This record gives sequence, C-alpha cells and structure tokens, in this order.
Amino acid sequence: MKEIESLWDEVRELSLGTSSTTIDHLPSPPSPLHFLRNYVSPNKPCIISNAITHWPALFLWPNVSYLSHSLCHSSVSLHLTPHGRADSLVPSTPTHDSLCFASANVQRVPFPRALDCVLNSQPGKFVAYLQQQNDCFRTEYSAALGSDCDAHIGWATEALGCLPEAVNLWIGNHFSETSFHKDHYENLYAVVSGKKHFLLLPPTDVHRLYIRNYPAAQYSYSEEDGEFKLEMEDPVRYVPWCSVNPYPSPEAKESEMAKFPLYFDGPKPFECTVNAGEVLYLPSMWFHHVRQSSDDEGCTIAINY
Repeated sequence: MKEIESLWDEVRELSLGTSSTTIDHLPSPPSPLHFLRNYVSPNKPCIISNAITHWPALFLWPNVSYLSHSLCHSSVSLHLTPHGRADSLVPSTPTHDSLCFASANVQRVPFPRALDCVLNSQPGKFVAYLQQQNDCFRTEYSAALGSDCDAHIGWATEALGCLPEAVNLWIGNHFSETSFHKDHYENLYAVVSGKKHFLLLPPTDVHRLYIRNYPAAQYSYSEEDGEFKLEMEDPVRYVPWCSVNPYPSPEAKESEMAKFPLYFDGPKPFECTVNAGEVLYLPSMWFHHVRQSSDDEGCTIAINY
C-alpha cells in the first residue's frame, strides 16, 4: 500500500504540480492567455473572485419575489425526488440491497409553483430542484432573466476558442446533493446565491471511484397521495456510475470503507467551497461531488457555462 500511496502523490505532483488538496483561488479574472496556459492546458481547476460582480443577478435573484414576478408566465422543468439525490445510486426496492441508478421525476410546472416547491421541500415527503440542464437557461429562463447575467464569460470564451454549448440555471436548497460523476466538457460554474461545496478528483483517480454498471430507474410521483415509486426501465438499460458515497452514514461507514479502500485510504479529494459571486473552473473529466448551503431565503442559485 505504501508503494501505491507514493505513486498517487507522484501522479498528482506530475499532472497538477501539487500533492496538496487545495486549489488555486484567483482574486480577479485572469487574462485569456494566463487562464489557457495555467489552468486549461494542464487541466487544473481554480476559483475566480470578482468575475461576476457586475451582474445584476447577484442582488436581484436572491429576492425570490423578483424571480416569481419575472417568471410568472413561464413554465419550467422541476425535478422531484424523495430525498434530494437525483441521478444517484439507491436501493432498487426498500427491502433489497441491490442498487440502481435513479433519475428524478420531472414535471413541467409554472415557475412560481416550482419555486414554492423548492422552498418547501421536506426529505421523506419530497425535495424539489430546478436542475434541468440541457441548455435550460437559454430555453426556459433567458427571455425573463437574460439581461441579469452575461451570455458568456469573455476571458474563458477567448481562451477556449468557442461560445458555450449550453448554459444552465440551478435553483435548489440545502437538501439537494449530486453524487460523484464527471462531465465531458469544460465547465465554468458561477454561484449567484448561497454556497456550493465541491469534492474534486482528477481524471487520474478514476480507479478509486469503482465505476460499475447499474440498472436505470426513474421516480414517478403521485400528487394525490404524495407517494414516490421507483420504476425500473424496461427493457433494462445499464448506466456506468461511481459507486463511492464520500459521506456514508455512521452506520454504513465501516462497510463502505471496506468495500472501497482505494477511495477512503487514498489521498483526500480536493475540497472547495464556491461562495456567491465566485466562479469555479471545473476542467473536463474531473470527478465532482456537490452539496450546497442555502441563502437567507432558503435557496442556492447558480449558473454554469
């Protein structure tokens, strides 16, 4: 094990220039050349302050009445789960130990109702999250909110040589959690309200997350009785997904550590909190796990490019 631990440290030192678990925090936006040379090319994450301080969204969106008024005539995609963990591994049945990859129930609802669901989420009853992705900001929100933020982040656009393929808005609460996964694109994640807490692992740590194939399932939800049902896809479809839960319950911690020693006994993940007004550069193929803290109104709001 000592030889493996030494190899882990050497890989981080070689690929990232550091064996620590902190990432760079820039006090102001970098020039496109500095960003390309020091972060994009070496595939290194960083947090940038003072990059979106000119956005009206920073003082407008934390006001939930502003959002409700601006989007009073808009319908949006609302994701519902019983516990706040969408696109994650859950037991396939309440009495069965086998796991499946469960996706949220998605409903098209008026925005004021969706926001009310987010603010009144209760685990065990339902947790609501506006997390549609697939360019949802430009398709569902930009007509009302587009002037409150930038269509793209200029210095990043110049460095990457293209405009964003997708821009997404996320409105949730402290119950929502995103399990370890990776994305195949460069990501700039701007927090508007509340805080986002990330665990990050570089692509070289892929073996430590025990990616396995799990059968896909989808939640259905009955408004009449407030009950969720987990329905397996038919025909069966398998999804490759990270098996590690970095925050196991006290009862499960010992067994989880025994099942996934390469994660729990290896180097700690890079850990960072992105505050309102800050931008996280998350390079493609980095694994990330996300939790969040709400603002005084009970929301966490972010937009990513």
